[in-house]
Amino acid sequence: MKLHCFDRKFFHSSPTLTPIQLPSPMETHLWYVIPSEVKSEALLNQYLDILSPCEKEAVFQMRGEEPRKRALLARALVRTTIARYQINSQVNPRSLRFRKNVHGKPELEWNFSDHWLSSPLHFNISHTSSLVACGVTINSQIGIDVEEKHRNIKHNILSFARRYFSKDEVQFLADILDPEIQRQEFVKLWTLKEAYVKALGRGFSGAPFKTFTIRNKGGGCFSPLENLNSEAWQIVVDSFDDPRDLTSNWQFLLLELAGSHYAAICMENIGAVEGKRTVPVKLKVWKTIPFLEDECVSGTDAVKSISGLK
Repeated sequence: MKLHCFDRKFFHSSPTLTPIQLPSPMETHLWYVIPSEVKSEALLNQYLDILSPCEKEAVFQMRGEEPRKRALLARALVRTTIARYQINSQVNPRSLRFRKNVHGKPELEWNFSDHWLSSPLHFNISHTSSLVACGVTINSQIGIDVEEKHRNIKHNILSFARRYFSKDEVQFLADILDPEIQRQEFVKLWTLKEAYVKALGRGFSGAPFKTFTIRNKGGGCFSPLENLNSEAWQIVVDSFDDPRDLTSNWQFLLLELAGSHYAAICMENIGAVEGKRTVPVKLKVWKTIPFLEDECVSGTDAVKSISGLK
């Protein structure tokens, strides 16, 4: 499947996107696309057409057809997802502008009376070879990570964990005798830690994995819950180097997504920052092929809560 630079004059009108209401406070929207299901060369070139020149260059610099396709889908998913939310007025996904914070995390700018300002909409992107996901919140920072459930760990899990995880996390894994369950819990922990670092917006070097611990409030494995509202199963973070990043400032969701991936979402707990009570996070999930089809999969087998979901 080849990607070509498109002549914009080919299009008489831009493809349409279904408008979506902005998330409410303490609500997260998650959109995902499965690359293997996007097979149309014409559709891929529509995605290419909405990218900026710099984004196109980054796509074509990827080595290999599949990595180029994933890079294209990631950028197209961000633009088409954000364009659904009419912050100011309906926008063309091609017209969106982005900037990076001091640590390189992408942020959205929006046009208000010809002035480009920081947007109340926050987003984060994550992808594997088999799934690309974009999370969206309003007025709260967000970080997401997706990992394949059957991700192969090439090294000894405990040796690998000692390089990156805190002592408490290593001990948590060491106490699991079943090798397969130990591998699963390692992948879940990695996903949660990655989402937290991305929510902070500092990058791995600014928040090394060893400087904080992810844990269940009640202890035990990060396993599917029967009682989803139990505070004992709340995922929390203990920061060693910055007391401002303590448990109450962040909330986590941990999911099984599309039957094949673990997905972690970390979002800023605005209520805790303002001294208010913690409100459980709400989640809406869509499976999409942008410009072609959207399916709300919330409440289906495609989205199974492991922890933190209301």
